[in-house]
Amino acid sequence: MIHQVDAIVNLAATTKFDERYDVALGINTLGALNVLNFAKRCAKVKILVHVSTAYVCGEKSGLIMETPYRMGETLNGTTGLDINHEKKLVQEKLDQLRAIGASSETVTQAMKDLGLRRAKMYGWPNTYVFTKAMGEMMVGTKRENLSLVLLRPSIITSTFKEPFPGWTEGIRTIDSLAVGYGKGKLTCFLCDLNAISDVLPADMVVNSILVSMAAQAGKQEEIIYHVGSSLRNPMKNKKFPELAYRYFSTKPWINKEGKVVRVGNIEILDSMRSFHRYMTIRYLISLKGLELVNMVLCKLLEKEFQYFHRKINFIYRLVDLYQPYLFFYGIFDDTNTEKLQKMVSKTGVESEMFYFDPKVIDWDDYFLNTHVIGLLKYVF
Repeated sequence: MIHQVDAIVNLAATTKFDERYDVALGINTLGALNVLNFAKRCAKVKILVHVSTAYVCGEKSGLIMETPYRMGETLNGTTGLDINHEKKLVQEKLDQLRAIGASSETVTQAMKDLGLRRAKMYGWPNTYVFTKAMGEMMVGTKRENLSLVLLRPSIITSTFKEPFPGWTEGIRTIDSLAVGYGKGKLTCFLCDLNAISDVLPADMVVNSILVSMAAQAGKQEEIIYHVGSSLRNPMKNKKFPELAYRYFSTKPWINKEGKVVRVGNIEILDSMRSFHRYMTIRYLISLKGLELVNMVLCKLLEKEFQYFHRKINFIYRLVDLYQPYLFFYGIFDDTNTEKLQKMVSKTGVESEMFYFDPKVIDWDDYFLNTHVIGLLKYVF
């Protein structure tokens, strides 16, 4: 079934949720259009595979279908979304900042703030998924008769088998939480334990890309594939603290001083209300006290106060960015992807080579014996 296909795969993306708007728009939206235009100039290209993200759905709940976004469509029904206008807004803001000689730090923060405002104006929770959605609109509208696959993976984790189990690059949020806990630096975890985390190993995502090429090449159609696990093999958030404790209690972290770090059960904050209460008791009361002492001492402790204040603001900003995923209640329908899986022969070399069925994963075994080990070896 798998044969040589003349194809172009667009993997380019910036995945920072709070990326500068000019950068995210340039890569995730306009970059997608540039790749499409290049593909259309290639005489032998039979298909373009555009890798997006399942989370272009924003904060939708329930069963989320494999359906496209059309040009100008928004999540909250607000009208007026125009990509050319977004480009113009970005350029005007940059020109204003340059005219007043703004520092690079000021420009960066202004671009981040602009992206977040524009995303939320149209119903998306952050700049990343907003610009990825607009990228889908671009390639879907302007593809003409070119075969197009829009592949929407969920959260991508370390490899299941290839090139070897546990291989990964870069740091993801769930990985930082796991290692922070193992090092004894993370004492609480914010999420709804009964919500489902949709994760899938990287090699399975790659295999789905390869099979989609062979399946759709030359058909002159647009098709969307949700590539994830929430429908076929769901894993609840409560697995993460359970598995982290099981791993690091039996294989504890050794710190720089050569001492064993002992971990305990982590405190779960299961709502934003509990998070705000936790922050008030642990940090905000102390910050207020430091502010008062600083005033009495004629700002002798200004440096310490500002440092503490920035750290707390940073935490609140991170929580604001990640809240939609810590309390996410969507399930990704994968009807098209399941049909794709059935195209791979159930016997012989192809089923071994092009595996991407999430039902074969034992999550306990994968996280304890593959993912965390790979994370510690290749990233940390």
